Amino acid sequence: MRRLALCLSALLLGASPEPAAAQETPSAPSSVEVKEGPAPSPIPAEYQVGAGDVLEVSVIGNDDLSRVATVQPTGAVNLPLLGQVPVATLTTAEIVRKLTALLARDYLVDPQVEVRVKEYQSQFVTVVGEVNQPGRRPLRGRTRLFDILVEAGGFTPRSSGEVTVTRRNGSFEGGGQALRLRFGSSNPSAADLLNLEILLVNGDLVAALPKRFITVEGEVQRPARYPLELDFTLSQAILGAGGLTRYGKNDVKIRRTDPVSGTVTFVEVDLKAIRDGRDKDPVLLPDDVVLVSRRTF
Repeated sequence: MRRLALCLSALLLGASPEPAAAQETPSAPSSVEVKEGPAPSPIPAEYQVGAGDVLEVSVIGNDDLSRVATVQPTGAVNLPLLGQVPVATLTTAEIVRKLTALLARDYLVDPQVEVRVKEYQSQFVTVVGEVNQPGRRPLRGRTRLFDILVEAGGFTPRSSGEVTVTRRNGSFEGGGQALRLRFGSSNPSAADLLNLEILLVNGDLVAALPKRFITVEGEVQRPARYPLELDFTLSQAILGAGGLTRYGKNDVKIRRTDPVSGTVTFVEVDLKAIRDGRDKDPVLLPDDVVLVSRRTF
């Protein structure tokens, strides 16, 4: 976990440390599910080969039977003596047992077979957004979110540290098809480290989101443009701007621009009603402008 914490710090700085070894047991994420989907698909305990993967098959003491073979679209590999052998959806250990049984049945006495994946070409995830090297990345065994972020070169300076993982084949535990995670500190929490251990599956889309901002204007101590945090409320924005000046009114307006149509609307909010628990503290959206007007005496 200490190594993972150090590597997360490097990710946030956009560095590219060597990926840590994949873990055998997935950790449950503490995350926000944002979309419902079908029943979850279990993640295999080991990597299952598929069409396009390149296998190195070795028969000890029988070099003429050893081959580097590509899994064909049919899901089979072509091997000496055995011909077309279906291997798709099998792990390397299962392939070893299958080939050993086939060779022992008709050809060899006590054959010793080894199989490893030389090139992973059947399963991919896509990384987009604010990473240094976006693109399609092959899954190699049990690949974690952390491993993929490292391969993508870490976050750019424009990254908010917020990541969404969209599962297009199956769903996450609980039925959601998307997870929204945030890695916003070089001193990661236990939840950050657990989230980095999420196991990815074929077809996942990993998006590193850019920084988003809100603006606080008028009668506050520090009017300025501020980064928008996840679930950031009006009261938090006012507090982050140092609170109201002695002339600030409790009647605040939020100027909101629709990103599609460009339509501008105003939301009127009573800060005193929020403090008293009579009104809900509204969550701000990207590019909102909080307007605190001056009291007249």
